[in-house]
Amino acid sequence: MKIEFADSFGDSLKTLIRHDSWWYKTYSTIRYDIPSFLKNIYRFRKMLWNHRWWDYRYTLEALQTSLEIMEKKMHDGMEVRESRDKKIAKMQRAIQILKNINDDNYIEMAESELGSLIRYDWEFEECKDRPGSSRLIDKESPAEKRHNRKVFNRARKLESMEWKELWKIFEGQDIRGYKKLTKSKSAEEMIKTDVWNEWFDGSDMRGWWD
Repeated sequence: MKIEFADSFGDSLKTLIRHDSWWYKTYSTIRYDIPSFLKNIYRFRKMLWNHRWWDYRYTLEALQTSLEIMEKKMHDGMEVRESRDKKIAKMQRAIQILKNINDDNYIEMAESELGSLIRYDWEFEECKDRPGSSRLIDKESPAEKRHNRKVFNRARKLESMEWKELWKIFEGQDIRGYKKLTKSKSAEEMIKTDVWNEWFDGSDMRGWWD
């Protein structure tokens, strides 16, 4: 059997050899890698300035910044619009949740549902049984205490719900749901319907690339 190669194969082979040479790697570093590195410093400048190793929120801030860059670029991506728009929507939701966590927005969110926390200025009084010591005066009525407790409980619940939602977005859907959907379709429906796009909701970070 005679095997022939197109001219393009030889050109591709030469390109691969050239890209593996020391002089091309040097050129690529100066032409692409260093400018990209400097651009990333600018993009992540706020995160780099604030980052500390000892708090998980700084890791989430880096993730938020990276997703914001990706979401912006995805609008002009090459992927078909039907699936791309779903991915963008999930990115936007993940960014919002990360922002809520990083900015600690949950008290405000709970207050928007249940009403503002009832707050009083701090006042102290001298302890009669311990001369020279002071204690904070408790001004809240029982009803006000119950209201504030509801707001704090709601804030914790919202935070827990969004934390679970965030990782569900990153994890993506269970492929068994797609297989179940295909079994419910007739052969004609499978031909006429975009079953994958019908099932796919845009989640799963592993598929977020262009």
